[in-house]
Amino acid sequence: MDTNEPLEPPSEFIIKVQDINDNAPEFTHGPYHATVPEMSQVGKSVTKVTATDADDPVYGNSAKLVYSILEGQPYFSIDPNTAVIKIALHGMDREMREEYLVVIQAKDMGGHMGGLSGTATVTVTLTDVNDNPPKFSKSIYEFSIPEDLGLGKAGGRVKANDRDIGENARSTYSIIDGDEKDIFKITTDPETQEGILLLKKPLDFESKKSYTLKIEAANVGFDPQFSSGSPFRDTATVRVTVEDSDEPPVFSLASYLLQVHENTDVNTIIGQVSAQDPDAAASPIRYFIDRHTDLERQFNINVDDGKITLAKPLDRETDMWHNITVTATEISRAVVAIKVLDINDNAPEFSSDNEAFLCENGKPGQSRTKYAIDKDDQRNGHFFIYSLVPEMSNNPNFTIKNNIDNSISVVAKHDAFRRQKQEMYFLPIVISDNGNPPLSSTNTLTIRVCGCSNDGAVQSCNVEAFVLPIGISMGALIAILACVILLLVIIVLYVTLRNHKNEPLIIKDEEDVRENIIRYDDEGGGEEDTEAFDIATLQNPDGVNSYLPRKDIKPDLQFIPRQGQDTGSNGVDVDAFITVRLHEADNDPTAPPYDSIQIYGYEGRGSVVGSLSSLETNSSDSEQNYDYLRDWGPRFRILEDLYLMSEGDRDT
Repeated sequence: MDTNEPLEPPSEFIIKVQDINDNAPEFTHGPYHATVPEMSQVGKSVTKVTATDADDPVYGNSAKLVYSILEGQPYFSIDPNTAVIKIALHGMDREMREEYLVVIQAKDMGGHMGGLSGTATVTVTLTDVNDNPPKFSKSIYEFSIPEDLGLGKAGGRVKANDRDIGENARSTYSIIDGDEKDIFKITTDPETQEGILLLKKPLDFESKKSYTLKIEAANVGFDPQFSSGSPFRDTATVRVTVEDSDEPPVFSLASYLLQVHENTDVNTIIGQVSAQDPDAAASPIRYFIDRHTDLERQFNINVDDGKITLAKPLDRETDMWHNITVTATEISRAVVAIKVLDINDNAPEFSSDNEAFLCENGKPGQSRTKYAIDKDDQRNGHFFIYSLVPEMSNNPNFTIKNNIDNSISVVAKHDAFRRQKQEMYFLPIVISDNGNPPLSSTNTLTIRVCGCSNDGAVQSCNVEAFVLPIGISMGALIAILACVILLLVIIVLYVTLRNHKNEPLIIKDEEDVRENIIRYDDEGGGEEDTEAFDIATLQNPDGVNSYLPRKDIKPDLQFIPRQGQDTGSNGVDVDAFITVRLHEADNDPTAPPYDSIQIYGYEGRGSVVGSLSSLETNSSDSEQNYDYLRDWGPRFRILEDLYLMSEGDRDT
């Protein structure tokens, strides 16, 4: 303790931990999957599993493992030391069971009591081998094939089932007997593994109506372990019945050569064609010429016997050869009776007119019976249900009652029915049937209040006696009213037409004689034509002696025309007449200008340069200022020179 030095050198101790069995075996690669061929021999190895134990394998038996099968017996066994799984049962068939679940246990301590254990699952799948032959589902197959079936077309299919899968189930089909004429062949459908019966040669119902074939299905491959030197195979019988088809007629020759002299008479027989129906029925034949090959229709053919005749004369120099096509068809007839079946598509309705009569002096409870009809088929019988529309269910005047004979009784609730008060009543009634689906219709029943005798017989249903006591009938009153209305319409139309007449442009008191001028479209004969018209009519005495104001313009000042001179119709001074008209036009701005004997309206206002007429002013040329003509451009140069020259130049 004083020097702090050890009394002796340090000692070294080795401590060894002794193992105990505290770890269970483990399968580190599980779960396991394995395959083995079906029908394998007993003892054939399937797979091997391995488990590990973390305990010390040297000390004791803590890591010594022993394997056993907990599930999977009696099909499989396992070596307890090597853990190799083997086949334990003979004849394991995949087609019976394909998959097995095997539970393996690994236990330490050499499998003794107290050891720890672990388990693993092994899924064993049996793989297929060719151990099953193909098998037809039926021993005899029957097919009906029409005789006009095309070559290479399928006439039927057969199937040989093989319980194997994949390549082991592939089969080929062949015809081994019954096809001496080599008419059929059979092939294999690679998708469905069916045998397809095909035609190699055409069938003929008239020659042979049935065939019996023997076919065989054989596996493509085989396993010598399961078959004795040859593939598995199976056979079946195929019976083929040939159906008769409606074949077209057959001509006796494929082509015909006919000769005829040119200019032979029309309707002369030049030859004949013949065809027969190959069917057993041997139907009659009709012949026709294809007009596409005889556009000029030079030949005809008898539809019954095929004789060809001339329709037009032939000319060898025009056409030496004529090629026509003749068709032959069969005649067949059949009577087809078509019956239309009924469905419930008609709603019931009243059988007669929708009217009923009620006595105005009748007692409460009086009734009238109505019947309904249904246009649909009555095979199962009709049953009708009558009801009031919902809004009329509490009708104060009437009620209805369904009768067992499909009729309805309309019953009055009171006796206060009077024609003077109300002549007719309208009662909406719903009629339904019992069809599938049920249909209904709403029919309005018109109930008339009529006068009746003591025994209830209807006497009168009109109210004329109460409305027209003076004895005028309703028809006569309607006729009178119609005449009055027609007369009023005529008067209104007459007044309307008078008010819509067009007023003339110039107001005048008397008729203007210028209305008598007749306008001709032909050109006159000039000065020599003295009979065209009378110029005296232009004087218009009414226009001279009276002032006719214009209605299209408003005058700026009032003008009083002078009185005209009377001139006879035969002594007309045209020059004086035109001079008077020019003077009046110059002094009356409201009157149209008289540049000629034609009467024109006023000139338009669209010109930007104003009017060129001298008739609008009463001043002389010397008082006018024409300097504005210089601004009108070169087109008015001649007019400018004419009006702007000096008075001396103009006199010269």
